[in-house]
Amino acid sequence: MDRFNAMRVFTRIVELRGFSKAADSLQLPRASVTILIKQLEAHLGVQLLQRTTRQVSPTLDGAAYYQRCVQLLTDLEETEAVFSTQRQNPRGTLSVDMPSGIGRLIVIPALPSFTARYPQIELEIGLNDRPVDLIREGVDCVLRGGLALDESLVARPLAMMDQLTLASPEYLARKGVPTSLEDLVNHQMVEYVSSASGKRFGLEFEVGGELQTVNLPKGLAVNSSDGYFAACEAGFGLIQAPHYHAMRQLAEGTLLEVLPQLAVPKMALTALYPPHRQLSQRVRVFVDWLVERCAQSGTGLQR
Repeated sequence: MDRFNAMRVFTRIVELRGFSKAADSLQLPRASVTILIKQLEAHLGVQLLQRTTRQVSPTLDGAAYYQRCVQLLTDLEETEAVFSTQRQNPRGTLSVDMPSGIGRLIVIPALPSFTARYPQIELEIGLNDRPVDLIREGVDCVLRGGLALDESLVARPLAMMDQLTLASPEYLARKGVPTSLEDLVNHQMVEYVSSASGKRFGLEFEVGGELQTVNLPKGLAVNSSDGYFAACEAGFGLIQAPHYHAMRQLAEGTLLEVLPQLAVPKMALTALYPPHRQLSQRVRVFVDWLVERCAQSGTGLQR
């Protein structure tokens, strides 16, 4: 029995809570996964996994063994990277999740430069705004706009994104163009609801060095960035969003900037990953590339 391979299989079963999901993730036959776990439990003389009809969970011994396996596998990967060509040429699959707008408009168009630099890294990109359980879903790294809510993850700041206030031409023709905060009394907004925290966001402005929140009557509430923009373009009210996401609509005239003299707080863009993967060479080079990419002019993150 290859004990390191068995440990790798065991950790994926715990993280994904199932034999079949772990087998698919590791591209192994399910029968091989089952045999490896039986051999591992026999070798250790303890039951590692509790199996039910719905899911698989670690026993008390299994939970303790999982923590040691994660550390050992991480140390092994880092040690091999130090003494092999993997330090210069990391390889393997890297799973990354990010908001659809950042993926479509910022990251994916620039990915050819990353894959040319690291041709042996196979990227799996997920695009959505929902919260992701990195361990259970086998995700190595996520990109998120706004404050990092999970303090158990390692956070790497990438950029502070410029934001602006937007409305559709049809909405402004119907409601009038606001020229001051006082004018907003006659307006409405599209409300953004965070799918991660459930928090509802109004409009925010920086006035005299202080943050001022403006909650207007809502024309519609949505929980995705694409829906947020679609609602604004359909005339449901004002929104505030990162500049990069509005570049096409501004160029085409489907959205217009309003109240340009009133600054909107910048939004943080952050890379997050589990502590046990903070030394992974694949994660490290990808996050370093993101920092480099975000620092470049022309990304659209700053006006």
